[in-house]
Amino acid sequence: MEKRNLSANITVCDYNELNLTEKNLVDAAKAASLKAYAPYSKFQVGAAALLSDGQIVAGNNQENAAYPSGLCAERTTLFYANATFPETSVTTMAIAAFTNGDFTDDPVTPCGSCRQVLLETQFRYGQPIRLILYGKKAVFIVEKSADLLPLAFNPDALKPL
Repeated sequence: MEKRNLSANITVCDYNELNLTEKNLVDAAKAASLKAYAPYSKFQVGAAALLSDGQIVAGNNQENAAYPSGLCAERTTLFYANATFPETSVTTMAIAAFTNGDFTDDPVTPCGSCRQVLLETQFRYGQPIRLILYGKKAVFIVEKSADLLPLAFNPDALKPL
């Protein structure tokens, strides 16, 4: 039997330590969260993606009374970016959450489905997607979204034997 240790490198900083581009991306994610449709959970999440050509696109969570029919902010944003700008890669994504009248103190992380879509987008464009996870008390920076899903399902599993 063999044991393996999996780890992720995450930088923890304050919003004020971000550069102007990173702040603009976080601000776009925060603004998107305020427009989320979350009448059931009251947990509004916004995501903003920086594209390789410098554009920023944003999205938010969209809930539905038939719960599995809703969609997270990260996937809304990535699917929009990939559908509208299919030749342009996503280089960085910022995520912010708003609930109970304020932004969360701690950063929120993508759910498992969103992590898988982030990873697939990395595979699609052959480059990592950097994540900036906003919280009022701390900001987490993950250099590549694959760090959040170390044992991911990947396209190699679909190749014929």
